[in-house]
Amino acid sequence: MERDNDSKGRVAVVTGANRGLGFAAVRELAGRGYRVILTARSQVKAAEAVKALAEEGLEVEPEVLDVASDASVDAFVGRLRDKHGRCDVLVNNAGTIFEPSNDPANPGGAATMHVPADIVLRAFNNNTLGAYRLIRAILPMMNEVGYGRVVNVSSGMGALSDMGSAFPAYRISKTALSAVTRLFDHEAADGVKINAVCPGWVRTDMGGQSATRSIDEGVRGIVIAATLGADGPRGKFLRDGEIIDW
Repeated sequence: MERDNDSKGRVAVVTGANRGLGFAAVRELAGRGYRVILTARSQVKAAEAVKALAEEGLEVEPEVLDVASDASVDAFVGRLRDKHGRCDVLVNNAGTIFEPSNDPANPGGAATMHVPADIVLRAFNNNTLGAYRLIRAILPMMNEVGYGRVVNVSSGMGALSDMGSAFPAYRISKTALSAVTRLFDHEAADGVKINAVCPGWVRTDMGGQSATRSIDEGVRGIVIAATLGADGPRGKFLRDGEIIDW
């Protein structure tokens, strides 16, 4: 698959980027010459992450962003417009599991009958609407110039073709993220590609140390989708650059 190697002057935003896959995506994109904005809910954690990357010789901008807050998203996008006037790559990585994984009444992880609706709503607001808010605010900038790459970091746990029973809030939020991906794809200009990506089960704080993939292996598909060439897919669900079933 053709890759877009023209990163000069391009601005990339990565959410939930102070650790794990988000941090790795920032490192990869900055190493390819993108002007990367690393966002996190905590100003301290964002600054610490940027400092760590600076020690590797990478210049990255820190920004505070809570994707679950309309006000925070609006303020962030306003600053983005004022400072850069553009956004070429958006990696919607911020997301988490809200179900208690250490509940002795739910060994193995939060059966659907034991998860109240308020936890589902929290997951939906963060994992699904977080991406929705940002795409809705940033897509006009991409459409205006006829170029953009949006990567919605999703999960095979949200695939309807292979739906399990545990962690319903997380699964529902990622299934809905598939709809967000398809819906915005219909409103994206030629040259703007919006895709969902499953990085696989990755050894992060959320995935745990029993996961089958390293962070380097997991981030590969995210970077592929963020740097797709003109012939790359749009409105699809990808793993390692290959189209998979929703």
